[in-house]
Amino acid sequence: MITATNVLVLLAMLVGTAGIVLPVLPGLLVVWLAFLVWTIDQPDRSGWVVFAVATVIYAVGLVAQYVYPGRRLRSAGVQNWVIAVSLAVAVVGLFVIPVVGAPVGFIAAIYLLELIRRREHRGAWTATKKAVRAVGLSVGIELVTALTMITVWGSAVWARAN
Repeated sequence: MITATNVLVLLAMLVGTAGIVLPVLPGLLVVWLAFLVWTIDQPDRSGWVVFAVATVIYAVGLVAQYVYPGRRLRSAGVQNWVIAVSLAVAVVGLFVIPVVGAPVGFIAAIYLLELIRRREHRGAWTATKKAVRAVGLSVGIELVTALTMITVWGSAVWARAN
């Protein structure tokens, strides 16, 4: 059934999903909060059961988002502080060069920091490529988690309507 709540929740979930790809806001958290709003609007306990399933998916996604890419970064020898500084530069880059500033700033910062640390191009470039792949994996995990939560929500809305 199409209700105002369902439409607003869907819009919030889509904004959250866009926030994953364009890191302007915490996308996965927005999707989870939209799910919570929908759950609070439900008149019975089944909404809370579906929300519990979504919360487990959310938690698994958060853990996977940090564990798997983190292992890849450690195996590449990229230190956590390099990623932290590069993410900060990416945020600044987002405002300095709209749209492309974040990835350009992130990649440039990793490369320069690794070049300073390793003192050779080949190792710095290899580490940069592995770091970019790890961050891509993290975004992919977050995106799959959000889409799974949206699928669970859509299934629950469909089941209620039928």
